[in-house]
Amino acid sequence: MVNDLLAELKSGYEQAVVALRRDAAKIRTGRANPNILDALRVDYYGTPTPIMQIAAVKVADARMITIQPWEKNMINAIEKAIMSSDLGLNPSNDGSLIRLPIPALTGERRKEFTKQVKEMGEKSKIAVRNQRRDMNDMLKSIQKDGDITEDELKKALTKVQELTDEITKKIDEVVAEKEKEIME
Repeated sequence: MVNDLLAELKSGYEQAVVALRRDAAKIRTGRANPNILDALRVDYYGTPTPIMQIAAVKVADARMITIQPWEKNMINAIEKAIMSSDLGLNPSNDGSLIRLPIPALTGERRKEFTKQVKEMGEKSKIAVRNQRRDMNDMLKSIQKDGDITEDELKKALTKVQELTDEITKKIDEVVAEKEKEIME
């Protein structure tokens, strides 16, 4: 019973790290990364659709993303979505292909993005701590009901704390990795 709960907790923790990585990938660095377009939606026949579903998105070189829509009439809609986003990018098209140059980041902008990454990391840690608190409460109530002994409770609480420390360290690593990428 306790092992099942701990496995569930570990799974929840790993979800927090996956979510952090996904959110951090959306933050623009000085290099071309198609993940920055993940949050953008294009009006595709009245339906907001991710760019990745209506076009081929490729990294042409370190500072250029190319977007080739499968339907040529979608070029203007994609271009409009990119310009109206908060990415700060200026697309250019040649009638069949959109080129999205990625400008180098200024020092001020780098600091701003690093701050965003740190906030994301802190939110992930808060989510992990909330999961830990809920698990500790659950274990204590199970012990109160007489399903586990006090020694088993102490071992389980120790294991929960070990898992929490481990995942917090992973979160810090993800944040540090992204900060390094932004500052390059």
